[in-house]
Order: sequence, then structure tokens, then C-alpha cells
Amino acid sequence: MTVPVWMLLGFAMWTLLLLLLTVGIYRWSRIFSGRVPIRDFPADAAGGEEWYRRATRAHANCIENLPVFGAIVFGLYVGNVAGTLVDALATTVLIARIFQSLVHVCFVHTNTVASVRFAFFFVQFVCFLWLIGIIVVTHTGSP
Repeated sequence: MTVPVWMLLGFAMWTLLLLLLTVGIYRWSRIFSGRVPIRDFPADAAGGEEWYRRATRAHANCIENLPVFGAIVFGLYVGNVAGTLVDALATTVLIARIFQSLVHVCFVHTNTVASVRFAFFFVQFVCFLWLIGIIVVTHTGSP
């Protein structure tokens, strides 16, 4: 498998781990201990402690960006686009995603924290655009 495919799998694994280790533990510990019924976690309501709400949003943010990264990696794969730069950009996406999520979950929301989180998102965004550019440039003029 290529590095970008491994990074996509890593992104998917991070999304699942984030869900399991934050939202999952929070909810299931309360349900299994009998403190709350399972119905106390409706999908359309934000509740719980502040870190839990941040974790829920961080997980949703991963879900929102996973298909974008997946489409880009698919384009790289089917276009047979590879190289050191492609590998570095794909790796950077995963690392920036992990740090963005950790900052989101671990720190109380302030202007500074939001700026740091945005910086990690912006790194991913630039990598996404750069990877798309590499695909387009590589295949411009191809049938």
C-alpha cells in the first residue's frame, strides 16, 4: 500500500479512537453505571460536560474531513501519483489532524486555543489543495 493510503487508514483509525476514548467512554460509563438511561443522549442535543461537548465536535470534525481526504487519496491512487512530496503531505495531514483534535478536546476554548486549532486545520487545508494540485498538474492533458 502507498503512504497516502496508510495515512487515510490512520485518519479513519484516529476518528474511531477519538470516538471510543472520549464520547464512547463518557456515554457508556454513565449508561452502564445506571446514572443515566441510554435515551439521555439524543443525536440532536448538545449536553454533558464541556470537554465532552468539545470531544463530540472534534469527532464530528474528523467525520467531516475524512471523505475529503479519502477522495484526494483515491485520486492519488487511481492516478498513480506518488513521490516523496505526496507522502510528506499525506503524513502531514494525519499529524495535523491528530494535533487539531487533541487541542480541541484537551484545552478549554479560548481565542488562543481556537487559533492553534485553526492553524492545524489550515495546515491540512493547504495539504489538501497541494495534493489536488499535484494530481491536476500530473494529469493535465491526459485523456
